[in-house]
Amino acid sequence: MLEAVKTNLGAYADQPLADAGYRSEAVLDGLAGKTELYVALGREGKDHVAINAASLPRTAAMAHKMRTDLARKAYGRRKHIAEPPNGWIKSILGSRQFRLRGLHRAQAEWKLVCMALNLRRMATLTTR
Repeated sequence: MLEAVKTNLGAYADQPLADAGYRSEAVLDGLAGKTELYVALGREGKDHVAINAASLPRTAAMAHKMRTDLARKAYGRRKHIAEPPNGWIKSILGSRQFRLRGLHRAQAEWKLVCMALNLRRMATLTTR
């Protein structure tokens, strides 16, 4: 994802935030030194299994980094940016699962759902 950002914009994002799905030693190792990345290591506020710094040095470093005030503040903003559209899609539009099967059909369905959400929001914002 970061490489796509760099390709499209000519530079890495200043402060990318990633969820726990990107937590792996290989990912953290490949991104070392490229940008100031913050990767969540699990659910916020939950106790996690201790990380062995000898076998997972990048993950241990990220765990230490995520305990800083700067990381907590940056990642706290992510909740207000990235999560609401998912909630709107599920509760307001009622889209909780894909109706079509196959990758290309599911991608097309997702684009339609996102378009419907954006059109709904545009209509609301322009009538005020």
